Amino acid sequence: MCSSDLHISEVDYIVEAASEVEEVPPVTPTDIDVQIAGHIVPLIRDGACIQLGIGGLPNIVGTMLAESDIKDLGCHSEMLADAFYHLHQAGKLTNRRKGVDKGQSTFTFVAGSKFLYDWLDHNPACITYPSSYTNNSRLIAQNPDTVSINACLEVDLFGQISSESIGTRQISGTGGQLDFAAGAYLSEGGMSFVCCNSSYQDQDRNLKSRIVPALRPGSIVTVPRSLTHCVVTEYGIADLAGLSTWQRAEALINIAHPRLRDKLVAEAQKMQIWRRSHK
Repeated sequence: MCSSDLHISEVDYIVEAASEVEEVPPVTPTDIDVQIAGHIVPLIRDGACIQLGIGGLPNIVGTMLAESDIKDLGCHSEMLADAFYHLHQAGKLTNRRKGVDKGQSTFTFVAGSKFLYDWLDHNPACITYPSSYTNNSRLIAQNPDTVSINACLEVDLFGQISSESIGTRQISGTGGQLDFAAGAYLSEGGMSFVCCNSSYQDQDRNLKSRIVPALRPGSIVTVPRSLTHCVVTEYGIADLAGLSTWQRAEALINIAHPRLRDKLVAEAQKMQIWRRSHK
């Protein structure tokens, strides 16, 4: 049962908060976030149903969409963030082309600014469900042109995505990334984007790649290679759908940091998943 269908007589207990709802300030997007969003936004079509993860990148995607000519967007997302409010204010968020919950923005929890909470208050166009509903890949896939946008820590040359750990060092939880990646992949016209900076600096300020030959031992595979669709860095998009192993390696190397590509090619050759004859 969703929140808009719940009558007060059906509630067992109500706990009133002793303070205002905690605001979650938006993360300021980096220049690289803007570049990554710039690769994604032109691919989103009128009527797309959007899922956004946490961070600066989703906010800038929402801002770019709000300023674009795209119309009739929908919302089916585990988290409702400020970006969806901006889309509503711009007249872009109508939900009229959704396959389920038509006319309503669907979500499980909300984290953002006060203006976002004020918009939700007594708003029947925003509908809350448990995660067992919002994260159901079969339901997600019923919305045509579903677009899922999330972030990750590392991607290996097979297309395996780790968004939770680096080796055995736990960074984050599972969340709904796999659910929405699968749902978007199965959606008619859908696209799943998993994003990361191409590189980072370690403690000694050495440049390291987030696209790696193979995930480190103990790394948690959040999205298996069979469900990885589009991987995005500031250098472009690697659409892995239907690609062979060597084609995946080549596509991912092409969006790695330019200074680190030769090393990835050498490692791929050692692993026998890429050779120059493939060219």
